[in-house]
Amino acid sequence: MSRDNVKALTDEVKAQGLILGAFVGLMWILEIIDVPLGGASDRCVGLNQFGIDPRNVVGLRGILFAPFLHGGFMHLFANTIPFLMLGWFVMLRRTADFWVVTVVAMLIGGLGTWLFGAAGCHIGASGVIYGYLGYLLFRGLFDRNVGSIAFSLVILFLYGGLIWGVLPTRIGISWEGHLFGFIAGVIAAKLLAEPKRSSSDF
Repeated sequence: MSRDNVKALTDEVKAQGLILGAFVGLMWILEIIDVPLGGASDRCVGLNQFGIDPRNVVGLRGILFAPFLHGGFMHLFANTIPFLMLGWFVMLRRTADFWVVTVVAMLIGGLGTWLFGAAGCHIGASGVIYGYLGYLLFRGLFDRNVGSIAFSLVILFLYGGLIWGVLPTRIGISWEGHLFGFIAGVIAAKLLAEPKRSSSDF
């Protein structure tokens, strides 16, 4: 690998780190602001009132804001690691893929939650995280090359247990956000599919 290639790769990794760090940093800053406002005790108090409020026209604003809002530091911490890991996996082929998958997950996942979600404020980055999961699991299927399929299988092995989160198994968890985020990720995988790529590409 030439020096120019090494520099390009280093710059790319730095850019990826900055993007992920900016997203997570914003989430933590907002939570630090929100906790004194009562956001850790009630999902519809403080900044969390800007989450997705199903079938309420004003609640549509939550499609853009909800992924950055959380119900306390434990909720945020639980989302931080998978957001960083799965978000970076999405970036491995192209950093631009991250933006496409994130926007699709926020818009389609958020709209699905707004249309079909239970009453109350739906907040948290988990819908976007499930978008990343859906994208990574189905990218191999749509790309139809050995490298992508193998990578999808690795993601299934590492994070396949998260799939159960699309079912209404726990009270107080927005499984609707998980489900529609996952569906959005599958749609993004289809949109970004490149079946003619080399079998060695991720």
